[in-house]
Amino acid sequence: MKMYLAAVAAMLMAGATSAQAQDGMREAGALQALAARESGRPAYSPATAVRFKASDNVFVKSALEVNFTYRAAFVTLPLFRGLSPRNEPVYYIITDASDFDVARTMGINYAPKMRHAVGDGAQRVTLDAGVMRFRGNVDFTPEHLVIAGSPMAPFPPRVAKPGAVGDAEWSSMAVLPSGTVLNVQMVHNASGTHDRVKSIDLEKRTVSLSLLDGFQGGKQYYYHLVTDVSEALPAALENGVHTPRLAKVPAFGQSRPSEPSALLGFSPVVNGITDTKTRMDQGFAASIANGGIDPINIFPIDPDNDNRSQSNNYSPLWDAHVSMWTPAAVSGGKRRRITSFADLEGLVKAGWITSASINPPAPGNSFVAQLRPTRAIINCPVIAQPNLPPQ
Repeated sequence: MKMYLAAVAAMLMAGATSAQAQDGMREAGALQALAARESGRPAYSPATAVRFKASDNVFVKSALEVNFTYRAAFVTLPLFRGLSPRNEPVYYIITDASDFDVARTMGINYAPKMRHAVGDGAQRVTLDAGVMRFRGNVDFTPEHLVIAGSPMAPFPPRVAKPGAVGDAEWSSMAVLPSGTVLNVQMVHNASGTHDRVKSIDLEKRTVSLSLLDGFQGGKQYYYHLVTDVSEALPAALENGVHTPRLAKVPAFGQSRPSEPSALLGFSPVVNGITDTKTRMDQGFAASIANGGIDPINIFPIDPDNDNRSQSNNYSPLWDAHVSMWTPAAVSGGKRRRITSFADLEGLVKAGWITSASINPPAPGNSFVAQLRPTRAIINCPVIAQPNLPPQ
């Protein structure tokens, strides 16, 4: 009898999942149809997509342009129209989906871990003929400001103010009526425009946003887009929207596919070399000391957009495990750019790198070289990792 009930439950679950997937595809179709109608540009499909070079290794296939100019990289993406809680028009981008078929249909990253973001850290949205109505909104009026602590010790900054703040209901984790979760970032509304926007065309429905560099697997040019951040300090440092609601997405310090977490661990460094002439600059101190250049953080994996299985561990919600060079490493001239998770783990074992003092007490995360989580989520959808000579 128990086996029979279990089999029935499995069949019902499979049916529910199938129905959810079908509803998700209908929602994706409605979003694309509206965007195509209003922009005059065909909806994304493999036939209409921009033909990037294989060596560009572009993950977000719906991108209209990716420019890899060093320290000035940017991506141009389709722009979608939605409605604010006050019925005002807002404009947003979509970069990731929790459903494989939705992601493939829209030409965005497949992020199965985002299925765990459906709780308090997300916002449930509605769709009416492809128009997404948000529960929350973003205030783009604050002035983005970061002032170094001192010339010798730029971090922590004396002043760090994000240039945009989400209200209590705003989250980039948008849960559609079907239950599909989309990574959605508002970039323009009545209050202004996201600080990473280089140009925006509301008529043609396009937006160009600056990209950040990073390291993954020993390779530079892990180009990603910071959209929003759960804490004010990293939001100011990374030039993203401060989104307090995002902090409720589970679960800090859990990064493996088997764990009920939408987050994936990565590692910024606090006190890397700040002199850009060395080509070894890296970290928050270097970024602050040099007018907000890329901190060049260390990431574990690429998006795996052809892998439908739940073993796919990609998520754009990066769980910061901030590291620092030890005093012995600094005085001994050991600092350099950290280039991979394997490199990071070796430096931790050698005693040159440890958890940053800003990280609260917590168990170390074995996924991130036993470093402690900082309890800050940085939403960084990965756009491309081109094969280019290192700088």
